[in-house]
Amino acid sequence: MKVIVVGAGVVGTMHAWHAVERGHEVVHIEREAEARGASLRNFGQIWVSGRAGGEELDTALRARELWEAIGARVPGLGFRAIGSLTPVRNALERAVAEAALARPDAAARGYELLTADEARALNPALRGEFEAALRCERDAAVEPRTAQLALREALLATGKYTFLPNREVRDVVGEHAVRDDRGETHGGDAVVLCTGASLSGLVREVAGEVPVRRVRLQMMQTDPLGEPLTTSVADADSFRYYPAYASGALDALNAGQAQDPTAAAHRMQLLMVQRLDGGLTVGDTHEYEHPFAFDTLEDPYEHLTRVVESFLGRPLPRIRRRWAGVYAQCVDTTRVVHRQKVRDGVWLVTGPGGRGMTCSPAIAETTANELGW
Repeated sequence: MKVIVVGAGVVGTMHAWHAVERGHEVVHIEREAEARGASLRNFGQIWVSGRAGGEELDTALRARELWEAIGARVPGLGFRAIGSLTPVRNALERAVAEAALARPDAAARGYELLTADEARALNPALRGEFEAALRCERDAAVEPRTAQLALREALLATGKYTFLPNREVRDVVGEHAVRDDRGETHGGDAVVLCTGASLSGLVREVAGEVPVRRVRLQMMQTDPLGEPLTTSVADADSFRYYPAYASGALDALNAGQAQDPTAAAHRMQLLMVQRLDGGLTVGDTHEYEHPFAFDTLEDPYEHLTRVVESFLGRPLPRIRRRWAGVYAQCVDTTRVVHRQKVRDGVWLVTGPGGRGMTCSPAIAETTANELGW
């Protein structure tokens, strides 16, 4: 069997991975020299803790298993089973953490409420003031800027994989084939379009208006911290953002503790993970209304700096990079992904939203199962 995969972000690369794993030949087409979109512009977090119960959590947990297994074979992914901590500062925030512990799926997530001293023993870099911390043992991390490159190197070594960069697919030709902007046609037994946040052009032509929206974010990365940050770190604003924390306690938090105005205006939460070089990736904002701004704003970065420094109890290292990114998210956010048959033998897979890095191995596995690879 021969599979044509369009798009070399993490979703497309994982589709290529599963196809090769099942013994198939893959031709992988990417419009740039390498993927440059949301697959690189993220935290690299395998984020189980905040996922909605049911399909979303099941997908994240399966993806977490797959990431660990693939990471053992592809060390360049930088897979680390580091877990996460969400420090809480007062009774209202603590009550949301305690409500999460009461969920029937709390054990599957590896939830545990730690005292401040226990949290600092687990992550000594957290020298700031907080009362307790919600731990999620199942959270993990990879290196987003290099993950696709490491996977591609492993795929190339199989002899079943061909990577064609700098080619933009313009047309779906009949069944099981696409034509690129060089006029070359690439045919096989199945075509999977993993076009990320590109929802016009080819996608609109073959699929029409899909129930997927684009979301813009801002993030940053610092110089090395100079010490290990042994877990990922979130703040209580993540309770407001992630569906796993919906509860009466969250309602009480929203009613009794106003979100910082900058955080509210930019729909922010703190997520932070340490890169292998020691720097910290810190974010993020969420912008939903088009047209998106073309520049980045300083207020969100200043807010994130204050929050991080309050947890670390020390100044944040110099910010080395700032960036904006755009990802595709299903309008119905309870859906993990939009998977649509657009022609015989041609499927569109898009819209995982902020779950793309976390869930892509399981999303691709489901596609492979449904298509009978």
